[in-house]
Amino acid sequence: MIILPISLTIAAGAALLNLWLAIRVGRVRTREKVSIGDGGNEFLTRRMRAHSNFVENTAFVLILLALVELGIGSSLWLWGVGAVYLVGRILHALGMDGMLWGRMVGTTITMLTQLGLALGALAIVYLTPTSFTTTEIEETVELTQ
Repeated sequence: MIILPISLTIAAGAALLNLWLAIRVGRVRTREKVSIGDGGNEFLTRRMRAHSNFVENTAFVLILLALVELGIGSSLWLWGVGAVYLVGRILHALGMDGMLWGRMVGTTITMLTQLGLALGALAIVYLTPTSFTTTEIEETVELTQ
């Protein structure tokens, strides 16, 4: 059995963050009495976009994180990338509520995380030395009389 502690931990954190973002949308929906769409409410639109943006980006990050962890194993670098990504997504959500610097920082962290993981994945594939071994098979023929 293969266990990926970094990927599993960050995925669990991402799931909790996804629930938090959904609850934030639900609270505004309840307060503003909007059950479908955004009802023209800018604050609800912002909350919905923060949640949607999280979903749009997190799948790529989690897939890359897991594959890089499979390729190189657990590392402090991957722990840091995963943790910083989650902090960035929290900052982005708060930025969508009006803390504009949080949105900018969160977006930057998200883009750098995806870029770093993508480059790391490519490096694993193309810069990792591989060796090929071949086995020569000789045909034997049995002669019978």
